[in-house]
Amino acid sequence: MLEFQRCAVDEEPAATLVQGMRDEIAALYDGLDLDGPQMPKAGPDELAAPGGAFVVGLEDGVAVCCGAIKRLPDGAGEIKRMFVTQEARGRGVARALLEELERRARELGYAVVRLDTGPRQPRAQRMYERAGYRAIENFNANPVATFFGEKRLLPGSSARSSVAR
Repeated sequence: MLEFQRCAVDEEPAATLVQGMRDEIAALYDGLDLDGPQMPKAGPDELAAPGGAFVVGLEDGVAVCCGAIKRLPDGAGEIKRMFVTQEARGRGVARALLEELERRARELGYAVVRLDTGPRQPRAQRMYERAGYRAIENFNANPVATFFGEKRLLPGSSARSSVAR
């Protein structure tokens, strides 16, 4: 069973998960630096209240996933920094994380959320499309992403499964 909790992106256990995501992205995309000047900003300031949130998912006390929401200039929310550890993949953890981030986005008052992913992450794109994200134009000037998705969040709709909140 997953339990989600808020955590600052630069504090443990979030910092270790984010470093794992950075290492994986750098390996997938030939050394890409997510904090490079050409990349959309998603640091501690963007991923904190009042317009953002960062969550960590724990399974039996072990941090297995993380993700965030940040506010976009037009008032929509953007899902960022989604990552699931290698050991937790293939068990629905990413889908549960996405649902939790959507729930948190609703709590923050967002009616629309957006996200992106790159060409070397086809599983992520398939998951987003299955979750109802429709393809849109490049909304955040991410030079690496090839899929940009948007989803309208229905008030009060949320998958309430065996995932602890």
